[in-house]
Amino acid sequence: MAMGKRRRDEQGIFWIPTAQLPQSSGHPFYDRLSGILDDEGFDRFVEERCRKFYADKMGRPSLPPAIYFRMLLIGYFEGIDSERGIAWRVADSMALRRFLGYTLTDPTADHSTLSRNRRLIDLETHKEMFIWVLQVLARKKLLEGKTLGIDATTLEANAALRSIVRRDTRESYAEFLTELAQSSGIETPTREDLARIDQKRKHKGSNRDWENPFDPDAKITKMKDGRTHLAHKAEHAVDLDTGAVLAVTLQGADQGDTTTIEETLEHFQCFHSS
Repeated sequence: MAMGKRRRDEQGIFWIPTAQLPQSSGHPFYDRLSGILDDEGFDRFVEERCRKFYADKMGRPSLPPAIYFRMLLIGYFEGIDSERGIAWRVADSMALRRFLGYTLTDPTADHSTLSRNRRLIDLETHKEMFIWVLQVLARKKLLEGKTLGIDATTLEANAALRSIVRRDTRESYAEFLTELAQSSGIETPTREDLARIDQKRKHKGSNRDWENPFDPDAKITKMKDGRTHLAHKAEHAVDLDTGAVLAVTLQGADQGDTTTIEETLEHFQCFHSS
């Protein structure tokens, strides 16, 4: 039986094939964006760049690279910062299904498929896609790149501060405090003893001495609300004339803006010269 919509009339219930259902117009923005991507050969470009990531043996159903990167664009334009949120939004929207090439009855990619593709496709390929989009914007006269605004924000890392270890001995923070307590004459230190010793220590949160083994790039830093956490710093360069994001870098959260701005400018210059 053809997939369709059930409708009741005087003679009973029958089915209307999905292909015969009236088609509503798509979202003007995504229709226009899809047209630009098609004209520029986006799908062919992405397919060629991601061919090296294909597995020799068949496994779980694959997600075409073009759909994966289009879903990332949706996340950006819709302001969705999680793969689960992107997957839910796509499954719920007819306009976004149309933008991705899904029909009404096609199952859309779930968040685990998005996550797996993100892990399989390396950072350099993601950068190539980013630069490709910027080059299209430049050809369409949608960015100038003459006046830049650079700003950074501190993002809490998905890593627990209590899990940090010493870089030299790999002992945990609790083990380190226990040794300090025992060397000061406290044979069996309590939690209160450890907390008291910790309060008296200077430079106890030095990134030179400590790291999180699960996220070595995360740095111990004080957040804007005064709390101390493991964090990263994301820095953006934006074209002030059009609002286009021209460069994004991930920096150590313990680094000052005057230090990290140089790398962000280098990333912009790489695009500008390409």
